[in-house]
Amino acid sequence: MTAYNVNTILTASAVPAILALGQAFVIMTAGIDLSNAAVLTLGAVTFGWFFFRGYPLIWCMISAIIVGLIAGLINGLIIAQFKINDFIVTLGMLSLAQGVALVISNAKPVQVISPVLAQFAIGKIWVIPYLMILAFVLLLICQFFLTQTKFGTHVLATGGNTDAARAMGVRTKAIKVSVYAISGTLAGVAAIVTISRIGAAEPAVNTAFLLNSVAAVVLGGVSLFGGRGNMIGPFVGAILLTMIINGLIVAGVPQYYQFIAIGLIVMVSAVLVRSAK
Repeated sequence: MTAYNVNTILTASAVPAILALGQAFVIMTAGIDLSNAAVLTLGAVTFGWFFFRGYPLIWCMISAIIVGLIAGLINGLIIAQFKINDFIVTLGMLSLAQGVALVISNAKPVQVISPVLAQFAIGKIWVIPYLMILAFVLLLICQFFLTQTKFGTHVLATGGNTDAARAMGVRTKAIKVSVYAISGTLAGVAAIVTISRIGAAEPAVNTAFLLNSVAAVVLGGVSLFGGRGNMIGPFVGAILLTMIINGLIVAGVPQYYQFIAIGLIVMVSAVLVRSAK
């Protein structure tokens, strides 16, 4: 494998890796976030809306992250306060975010011409792209909070046994809200990374991001039943998935077979995790 191939794979892995970190927090609490790809799109469209109107780049970036945070908070609050199934809530947010993105953008992409973002997208240290360095920094932050803070312990406790965790004084509702807020915020960050790569804010939702984020978490050994896992596994899982997809593309495998391959990986990984439990 050449240095160019390594750089290409790592660049393509950045967005799935960032989304997988947020998804991992949610799944560790025995939940799932089906809206992260749509929230990414909404964040990107919001970025484009402000950029088109001449707002400073930093504000455009902040707006994308804030939108992601708000979407995550809405998910978490509804799930925690009203005890509604996370599948239903995040599925609803998926449709809501997608619809709002289409309305804001009038279903048209917004070109984002920014030398700063362009340099960020193509810049690298040796073969490591800046985008992957950002993803790696986020990995270190997430791993630190999961393994070295009370918050991380409470996340795993909530996923392992919510009733027992609540009886021990863990604010399980606050933990639920927090993990969805983290997932939404990271989706906002992923929106910025996506824009820097393609140079536009696209209103179309890339559902492959959702599938890949779940697949990376499962492939990384995080239990779908909550209570067990780390951040390194999903991060590596995202890179492995990207390598597999890249390999299929190089081999000339049609795109629809790629979806079959990822689906099989998810199912087999889930079975193996279940067996291990």
